[in-house]
Amino acid sequence: MSKTDVNRSTAYYALLRITRDQAYANLELNNQIDRNRPDAPAFVRELVYTVLRNRNYLDFLLAQMVSRGFQKLRPQPLTLLRMGLAQILYMDSVPDHAAVNETVRLARKHCVHQAGMINGVLRTYLRQADTLRKPDSIRDMEERLSICYSVDRSIAALWIDQYGPQKAESMMQACHRLPPLTVRVNTTRIEPAELSERLAAQHIQAAAKALSPRLLELSGRDILDSTEYREGLFSPQGTGSLMAIDALGASPGDTLIDVCAAPGGKSLAAAESMGNKGRILAMDLYENKLREIQRQSGRLGLSIIETVVHDGTKAIEAFAGTADKVICDVPCSGLGVLRKKPEIRYRAVENQGRALAEKQLAILEAASTYLKPGGTLLYSTCTVNRVENQEVTKAFLKEHSSFRVLREEQLLPDEEPEDGFYYCTMRLE
Repeated sequence: MSKTDVNRSTAYYALLRITRDQAYANLELNNQIDRNRPDAPAFVRELVYTVLRNRNYLDFLLAQMVSRGFQKLRPQPLTLLRMGLAQILYMDSVPDHAAVNETVRLARKHCVHQAGMINGVLRTYLRQADTLRKPDSIRDMEERLSICYSVDRSIAALWIDQYGPQKAESMMQACHRLPPLTVRVNTTRIEPAELSERLAAQHIQAAAKALSPRLLELSGRDILDSTEYREGLFSPQGTGSLMAIDALGASPGDTLIDVCAAPGGKSLAAAESMGNKGRILAMDLYENKLREIQRQSGRLGLSIIETVVHDGTKAIEAFAGTADKVICDVPCSGLGVLRKKPEIRYRAVENQGRALAEKQLAILEAASTYLKPGGTLLYSTCTVNRVENQEVTKAFLKEHSSFRVLREEQLLPDEEPEDGFYYCTMRLE
């Protein structure tokens, strides 16, 4: 198999698993790259994420060119059609003829009886692109936005309802931009300015971000393979997530409980805020996820994090009233991170997320029992759904008058810092 075949085959296998089996994009991509060893992993990632970010629009065009039975296409030829068209439309590094020829070559390997159809459809697009129907001809706004920006129709409906059509479209446009790599500086080991100098010597550019004193935006190659990363001098973390931990104000000597800790970014950020002095209990339902937190703790040189396997919807009586700080970062619809996790675009939000909000409130209720008087509780999500955010904290505060809001913020994807994130800090009086 040629190097070109390996690269595109790796992307094909990843997309098939992500779309057919609902695998997580980043994890499946890493798995396939480790397994197949493509010589251009950056190209593989670009191709996969380009297809995922534009899948509805690609299908809208393809359905006009597949003469019959588009809805009955099996996942294999459909995935290849999406890959071929995505390269033609969005990837300037790939000549049109190469996009067609390489896709057909893959088809001969993975679905030989559909190779002719795939070749015909892609060449039809090259000849007739200007004559195809455009999404702006669709009157129904939910359907039009769903196709233009490749999100499930329920997401378009939710954002139109909560933010209005103009703001909803602006947010969807923002979710199409490539996400920057933001990292948290491990200030127990190095200061941001010194880290920036060290990275610059390796041709990695670092820009300070005013939203947090320990936040840098990095650009360059092989960043997570750098010596600085291996030495535990920094960790990837979203801007909104770090802002929430900064607002929590964890201090050296605190006892902190993180009730839904995986993948661990907030526990680790809090441990660094505490100067690795105090105690953190990181809870999660899955032991394998807690092992990863311990692994990252070792890389960062942090020793104060203990892990506990536990269901966050249930309170542990032995921990009642023991914590100075509590982090309640609950499972959510993830609508604030569509740029980073594009597979979320196609997950329907049922009943505006109200069933999920009930679970979130249950976790918040349980988490609140761990707090000492005078302690601070952080509730956070990476979504922009008011049902999961403001309505949950409002319902909690209605039943708990002893809590006072210190800070509440909803970050939107079309505004600085371009992270969709919600957090609310509350003090127990």
